[in-house]
Amino acid sequence: MLIAAAVCPHPPLLVPEVAAQAAAELDGLRAACAEAVRRLVAAGPELIVVVGADELTREHPPGAAGGFHPYGLDLTVGTGPPVLPLSLTVGRWLLGSRPAAFHGVAADAPTSGCLRLGAELAARGRVAMLAMGDGTACRSRQAPGYLDERAEPYDAAVARALGTADAAALAALDPGLSRDLSAAGRAAWQVLAGAAGEGAFAAEVLADEAPYGVGYFVASWSHRP
Repeated sequence: MLIAAAVCPHPPLLVPEVAAQAAAELDGLRAACAEAVRRLVAAGPELIVVVGADELTREHPPGAAGGFHPYGLDLTVGTGPPVLPLSLTVGRWLLGSRPAAFHGVAADAPTSGCLRLGAELAARGRVAMLAMGDGTACRSRQAPGYLDERAEPYDAAVARALGTADAAALAALDPGLSRDLSAAGRAAWQVLAGAAGEGAFAAEVLADEAPYGVGYFVASWSHRP
């Protein structure tokens, strides 16, 4: 059963050493992520599961490592060679030394598969899920995907769903539109929706920003009996 969840973005700039002189610009986002993870751990789960976009849907070994070398920082989190995708690498960095299961989700995974995976993960016990994912990358002319007028309403809908723990609204996100808007979090959010099922959760959005034309959300969910 899913007892708690945290939603965080995964820009490499979240790591201060990667951001360097621009690190202060994301201080508020980092603080929100730290608070969401703190609440996740405080729920006392038997298992923390981290989900995020990957080349294909797969579970990585618990000790799998990720690295920030492609972003100019000689930093590896975990043990062994860095094999985790960016989403799970940032998730591991946020968790620090806390044990967790790491599950990649193919960016083009169908909604039905995401929901099914979420339900399977939630059945592992008292589970807390850290869902890693960015919103659209088309919020401004300077954004990686340039400006698309559909991006802001898409992100607003995601923020509403995260702020009300509306699993049905997350499940209804259109994969095609998500792909067009480069919304990297769609699959992970739908895994979260599958894990939540019809459960009731108290929810709070701790951050809703788009500093570089990319939507970044931080949210915290806790199960209500």
